[in-house]
Amino acid sequence: MFEEVVGTINALLWGRGQLLIYILLFAGIWFSFKLNVIQLRHFSHMFSLLKSSSKAEKDQVSSFQALCTGLSARVGTGNLAGVAVAISLGGSGAIFWMWVIAILGMATGFAESVLGQVYKIKNNQGEFRGGPAYYIQLGLNKPWLAVTFAVCLFLGYGFSFSAMQTNTITDALRFAFDIPELYSGIVITLLAGSIILGGLKSIARFAEQVVPVMGILFVSVAVVITLMNLNAVPAMIKEILLSAFGLQEAGAGAMGAAIKNGIQRGLYSNEAGAGSVPHASGSASPVPNHPVTQGYIQMLGVFLDTIVLCSCTAVIILLADINISGEMEGIRLTQTAMTAHLAAGGVYFVAAAITLFAFTSVVANFAYAESNLHLFKLDNKVGRGLYTSLYLLMMLWGATATLKEVWSLADMALGLMTLVNIFAIVQLTPTVIALNKDYHAQRAKGVEPTFDDSVIRVQGKCTAGVWSSK
Repeated sequence: MFEEVVGTINALLWGRGQLLIYILLFAGIWFSFKLNVIQLRHFSHMFSLLKSSSKAEKDQVSSFQALCTGLSARVGTGNLAGVAVAISLGGSGAIFWMWVIAILGMATGFAESVLGQVYKIKNNQGEFRGGPAYYIQLGLNKPWLAVTFAVCLFLGYGFSFSAMQTNTITDALRFAFDIPELYSGIVITLLAGSIILGGLKSIARFAEQVVPVMGILFVSVAVVITLMNLNAVPAMIKEILLSAFGLQEAGAGAMGAAIKNGIQRGLYSNEAGAGSVPHASGSASPVPNHPVTQGYIQMLGVFLDTIVLCSCTAVIILLADINISGEMEGIRLTQTAMTAHLAAGGVYFVAAAITLFAFTSVVANFAYAESNLHLFKLDNKVGRGLYTSLYLLMMLWGATATLKEVWSLADMALGLMTLVNIFAIVQLTPTVIALNKDYHAQRAKGVEPTFDDSVIRVQGKCTAGVWSSK
């Protein structure tokens, strides 16, 4: 019965209905138009903000830590296993559509991250909390819709995503080292528990230390493999483009599969529009103190995740001389491809990379859902303890669940979150535009931009950039 319900919803969102594909394309085009293609015009400005991104108010999360936390959640199974799934089901052309949704998604990610920074609160522990549920409640004054999003978030980031990340790690470790899934699942759960019990600051510090190192390492290996197979690169690019538009033997059916799987896995990887990253954005105390700063920082995260890291995985798979069956394949396809390039060491490298990538996602996903406990009056010891226990139990379940079960549940949760979030951020477009104009008007005067809540329509009460409901 449960599988039937999940299957029916996914068929509407991702299957024949393809509702989310149209919605995501609309959102990306909408914000690209409304913000005058900000992701291309101000491309270099994203990087310039990194210079001051490590600064923050005392005992608060910096912009750089928020970026790393966002990348912790983004950079995971979607980059190594998700790309493999997209290629196995949609062919090499899926990578082109993954790029398209990432470029459009940069504008969407900018909008939702700006809103996450504008509408934030301070909890009892003195930590900032923000995200779609908060900007829906404070910006749109729709508490019922805020609760709807929070429920979808708990179903996704609170439970099914942690199970999916654990499933990928244990599968990779079984394939590389023949470690039973249950044993590795127990160890991963205990390690994750030791970090998440330290709270948001502990999670941000962990992300800041691990994410840059593992990202640079993975990109370096992909560059080496590309150089080793440089003569095959033109043919690979040609194959990606021809397959993307159904110009190979398989025809239009292949094009449809490429679009569907490319966009679906692209969204899962970079999460632009899904409403997850605004939680990281809302947790930051940025310098300069203007919401648009976080919009640019998190827009950079979309670029790094999909255009850089997902492309690295695609290059590794497509340049390998291996057979792609057309059946759904996950992390083992990436491991097989890496083995073709680096012999026996390849499978071990991917196992280590996916363990780190997915583990950081598990930790960040916990923080996203935990941010919404405040909406249910559960932001206390009992509420956090109950949520933490359920979260860790779902990780254990994911260790031994099947690939199809875990990905189907994750797809449904992500799809429902995205529907609610896109509706909200489109409604709040005037706020995003007003803040963006204000930010650049202040820069044009040669002053460091600061936030003034008079720029936007007020639905709640704001004091020093921290909001509370009426």
